[in-house]
Amino acid sequence: MTRPIPIVHVVDDDNSFRTAVSRLLRAAGYQVRAYSSAGDFLLSWQADTPGCVVLDVHMPGPSGLDLQDAVGKRTQALPIIFLTGHGDIPMSVRTMKNGAVDFLTKPVQREALLSAVDSALARDAQNRAAGVALSALRARFDSLSPRERSVFALVVAGRLNKEIAAELGTSERTVKAHRAQVMLKMEVTTLADLVRAAEQLQAATPSP
Repeated sequence: MTRPIPIVHVVDDDNSFRTAVSRLLRAAGYQVRAYSSAGDFLLSWQADTPGCVVLDVHMPGPSGLDLQDAVGKRTQALPIIFLTGHGDIPMSVRTMKNGAVDFLTKPVQREALLSAVDSALARDAQNRAAGVALSALRARFDSLSPRERSVFALVVAGRLNKEIAAELGTSERTVKAHRAQVMLKMEVTTLADLVRAAEQLQAATPSP
């Protein structure tokens, strides 16, 4: 299966600057799409396509900061590089705390922009790979029976087989059989790996 080609989305209301940046990126070998507003980008963005966003801060309508907030709420958020002619330290700190890859000022240096884009695409690829791995882990957990899930929870909590048997009202032999099935279905070979899987699942579960 052919992997989708990453797209660098350039969002800037300055026509000449948007065109110049798009040409620079295309000349460097990137696939580029350009938008004159945050709204135009949101209407056409497909979250399942890899890439990143090169984003102006100040624009008519929703600002770049507004777009960062909107993108961050999506399941598969794209990494963002900010470009601005009127930035300040508090603004740059805010964007970076919210996950921006970089905060560059206009006129931007070619190498600085290309380096930031490379970093953003690498982060996106890493995030997507982690998402695929987490989906596979969840699928393995979902394959556990209700009793196997109970055993799973007690095992990773550090309970001994005899303690689990007493709590579940079953035999130690039965617990050992369930435990073996849990290890098999979760595709792990050690207790440490099982605990790590539990931690990953817990970290990815939204707080109530």
